[in-house]
Amino acid sequence: MKLIKFLFIGIGFGIILVKAEIVSWYRIIEMFRFESFHMYGVIGLAVVLGVIALQIIKRKNLKDYEGNPIVIEPKPKQYTRNLIGGIIFGLGWALIGACPGPLFVLAGFGYVSILIVIVAAVLGAFLKGILVK
Repeated sequence: MKLIKFLFIGIGFGIILVKAEIVSWYRIIEMFRFESFHMYGVIGLAVVLGVIALQIIKRKNLKDYEGNPIVIEPKPKQYTRNLIGGIIFGLGWALIGACPGPLFVLAGFGYVSILIVIVAAVLGAFLKGILVK
């Protein structure tokens, strides 16, 4: 019951994604065709908010919901792996017309075919965890 608040946060986030048309296939295609700024604005805002949130976490030494300190370890610079991973991610995003974030929103919206994508995404993440150390 202690984690029920996260369920409601997730539902609220899903509603926001739908209302902002972030899960719309047409908006995603507009982005990949460079026809609209909408998705670039949302992604840019997410990056800026992420940077701000990380700085607040680091400077205020915030703790997680269990009281443990949040530790953000530096990542090694691996440009080739990041470039290849980004290309695969982008191609997959363009192919299915959905970012991994709203996949569950789309499933909740009733798009049953997105379950294939969810299974493939989980399998891909699992394989990456096994193959890349």
